[in-house]
Amino acid sequence: MHAPRTRVQRRPVHGVLLLDKPLGLSSNQALQKAKWLLRAEKAGHTGTLDPLASGVLPLCFGAATKFSQIHLDADKTYETVVRLGVKTSTGDAEGEVIETRTVACTPGQVVEVLDGFMGPISQVPPMHSALKKDGKPLYEYAREGETVEREARNVVIHDLDLLDMQLQGDAPHLRLRVRCSKGTYIRTLGEDIAEALGCGGHLSMLRRTETGPFNASQCITLQALEALDENERTALLLPVQILLDGHETVTLAADDAGRFLSGLRRRGAWADNERVAVFGPVPAGDESFSQEAVLLGSAHTQAGELIPGRLLSPIEIQQILETSPELAS
Repeated sequence: MHAPRTRVQRRPVHGVLLLDKPLGLSSNQALQKAKWLLRAEKAGHTGTLDPLASGVLPLCFGAATKFSQIHLDADKTYETVVRLGVKTSTGDAEGEVIETRTVACTPGQVVEVLDGFMGPISQVPPMHSALKKDGKPLYEYAREGETVEREARNVVIHDLDLLDMQLQGDAPHLRLRVRCSKGTYIRTLGEDIAEALGCGGHLSMLRRTETGPFNASQCITLQALEALDENERTALLLPVQILLDGHETVTLAADDAGRFLSGLRRRGAWADNERVAVFGPVPAGDESFSQEAVLLGSAHTQAGELIPGRLLSPIEIQQILETSPELAS
């Protein structure tokens, strides 16, 4: 007879955990594992990484999920290895080999081709991706052996560095570092570069090293997270406002803060700005909090008005102060 399963008692957790996602797990699987370890009530991530990709995956808990969309627009940096001469059905090492060719390109041609992929480029999303068509992920069509029409999308390759090059031997390859705009498919970029070199290819390795202001050196692995106790795990959380990096800061007095949290616009001598992080005073009456201000939400300013965007609830603010007062300011 099986023992009854112990039900995890969830708790309010607010903040951002920088995870180094391992190979083999989907972004959602990694998120659910971290959510379980923290016993968090609500969680989300800021953009998927393929199971065969590792690296920086910011996880949002509680109130931080309200601002995860902002971070989806952040630039990303990847390190990748393009295996030359071997094409696969998925564009990566998971797929079946569908074609092999001789690699006959020169170092000069490699440099010339890479230069051609710098700046604004157009990409057709791969069939093996989570992008949806008619409400269904493309990879589901691909698994059924069906190819559907996809519209090309414009992305920007800010930097494309050649870290290593091997054009001879049993496994010719390029190792690249790519800094790019949101929506860039590195698998497609690798395939397109290999095709431009005349030999075809696929990604044999992909690691995200940076996303927005976060880099891999700041991240913790699931294995290391699991080895900590709950208080140590909670202490790793970054404040919610870390997702509002680069926003102008506005701090309101108590009366205006209350009205702002109710969704009302406030007037002031503010210059127009699309990205504003709004703070207010810590509720009076509790001397245990050393912080002078707590995040209220995001906003934008226009014509001397502070216009609310995504707002924290009074309950979320109180929970942040009670459970992680160090995250308040």
